[in-house]
Amino acid sequence: MRKNPVYSLVVLTVSFLLALGAPMGLGAQSQPQSQYPPPAQTAPGQTPSQAPAAAVQPPPKLLIPAGPDYTKDIPWFPHAGLRPYMPRQSAQPVIVNSPRIDQLIHDGKLYLSVNDAIQLAIENNLDVEVQRYITWIADLNELRAKSGSPIRSAQGFTSVLGAIATPSFDPVVTTNLGWARSSFPVNNPLTSGIGTSVSQLATLTANQAIADFTFTKGFETGTGFSLGFNNTRSSSTSAAVLFDPSVSSNLTIGFSQQLLNGFGFMPNTRYIIEAKNNSQASRYGMEVAVINDVASVENAYWNLVYAVENVKVQQAAITWAEKLVQDNERQLQIGTLAQLDVVSAQSALATNQQNLIVAQTTEQQDETVLLNLITRNPMAADLESVQLIPTDTINNLPNIDIIPFRDAVQEAWNDRPDLLEAQLTLKNDGIEVKATRNALLPVLTLTGQYGTQGLGGNQLLTTALTPVANTRSPIVNSSGQPILVNGQEAFTVSQVPTSRSLLPGGLLDAFDRLWNNKFPSYSFGLNMTLPLRNRNAQADSAQAQIQQREAVVQIQELKNNISEAVKEAQIAMQQGVARVQAAEKATQLQQETLNDEQKKFELGVSTDFVVIQYESNLLAAQGAELQAKVGLLAAIVAFNQALGRTLKVHNITIADAQGGHVTPRAPLIPGTPDPLFQKAAYRPGQN
Repeated sequence: MRKNPVYSLVVLTVSFLLALGAPMGLGAQSQPQSQYPPPAQTAPGQTPSQAPAAAVQPPPKLLIPAGPDYTKDIPWFPHAGLRPYMPRQSAQPVIVNSPRIDQLIHDGKLYLSVNDAIQLAIENNLDVEVQRYITWIADLNELRAKSGSPIRSAQGFTSVLGAIATPSFDPVVTTNLGWARSSFPVNNPLTSGIGTSVSQLATLTANQAIADFTFTKGFETGTGFSLGFNNTRSSSTSAAVLFDPSVSSNLTIGFSQQLLNGFGFMPNTRYIIEAKNNSQASRYGMEVAVINDVASVENAYWNLVYAVENVKVQQAAITWAEKLVQDNERQLQIGTLAQLDVVSAQSALATNQQNLIVAQTTEQQDETVLLNLITRNPMAADLESVQLIPTDTINNLPNIDIIPFRDAVQEAWNDRPDLLEAQLTLKNDGIEVKATRNALLPVLTLTGQYGTQGLGGNQLLTTALTPVANTRSPIVNSSGQPILVNGQEAFTVSQVPTSRSLLPGGLLDAFDRLWNNKFPSYSFGLNMTLPLRNRNAQADSAQAQIQQREAVVQIQELKNNISEAVKEAQIAMQQGVARVQAAEKATQLQQETLNDEQKKFELGVSTDFVVIQYESNLLAAQGAELQAKVGLLAAIVAFNQALGRTLKVHNITIADAQGGHVTPRAPLIPGTPDPLFQKAAYRPGQN
């Protein structure tokens, strides 16, 4: 049997629509949840920083977002068509501290290692929290671009060059259902179809019901597809219509294809590509923020360690000064020492007490700074009077081996997230150059359309006719005289229907005529829009090229700044090593000098003024040693930051930062150096 062309066309169309619906069956979107890692088990009598951690392999550095994936939409199926049209919920921000803080508090003291502080910062730091929302907004831009819409920023739609009318990639179904009734007066009964015997003003009434369905979709090649199925049911009091009521159906399939401006994948997917690059760049931006926050936490931690150690130094100085005062007063009583020596010792004690107050105040200030970096709410009840106890010390520092400058710069160029972010911006600028170059072309559109129609309804049929003489119309001859038949005038005869029958019909009849392609129509067209001066497109194209050139210069400038930062960090590390060595030697010599002078004083060979002076020199040397060690640690932090290896050193991934949880590091074997310092001084595989 020969296949009907309309049947084949409809089958192809239905198959096409089913294929369009296939990629829409994505998984349901999970709602963002703010969860924290389970509490770590701590042995009785053991501080949290001393508790053994689970042995894990260092996680790879992956730029994979944790939590909700806003780049995927909520599919229409199988949610009964409701979920895509409901607001997408996001979790409320968490403004309470993570449970890890409570696990580290014992007897009103918060015991912290540097790794504990970093983990708490990832979980609680508000700067990191803000960066999470920035990455999610970038993901939503990618979702928006997949629909064919321009990229949108937090302030509104971004200004993009080369305004190309990209098609909507989201399928759209439009439905139009309606009913209408109208009545109007008849001035010409003959043309209105109500007969010529009407002698007064008549009324014609019409009813109409419509049910129209339209499907449209755009494609990444610049192609547009449309499918329309329109149905109209009409009824009228006019006797001139063939079908009453009548049903009219219309099926139309059309397409359009851009041939110049807007042709190809690149002009139509530019927003999607740029949105994906921006989403990736937002994660590099988050990595920059996390690196800065981790570096700030490390510096704040070592500043607190210095403050704690400085308090101990000042307390030791007071203990020594008190002993000196007691000894001098005892010698004054037995007459072997003058009153002036006692006053000098008391003055030194008062000075040391003032120094202790300053050191304790500095310690409290450093505690406040660090607590603000590692908590969401430093005013929580359990933190109101807590004391921070750093468990890592700066007494045992590693040997620093500076890597070659060129190797360090190359590593920084490969790993620095701000440079990678700038390179993605340059890539987007290149896309804009290509897109605006395409926008210079005229708009040439190829269109085509196929349609078929059907009509059906109730039809009134005449089954019998009776001849009736028309007495008003006699038959006349050529001279105008009536013709006589059997002595009587002859009249015209009209066939008057004496029997009628109703042939029912409707929608199925219209579908049958439409299905069998009784009334086909075809059309093709080629439309062209040619701007005669094209100044807007020329300006967009030139601006895109200039922005690309500017981005190239900015990247080179950023590379130069990175090289400078690496060089400065290396110099700071070299100076730090030399300062620590010199400070340790100076402290040792000052301690030996003080010991010798004390022995002389006990033998009566020296004076308390000289002893106090040497004691002051020892305090200054110890303070300088502490500052040198903290300066070296700060130089290591700056070196890791300059090379972009801060997160690698601490085994932090962007997934950790996005989810607010840091994978714990493997415990250290007693007697082995901390990898934190090894990675700061060495490259993998380099001695």
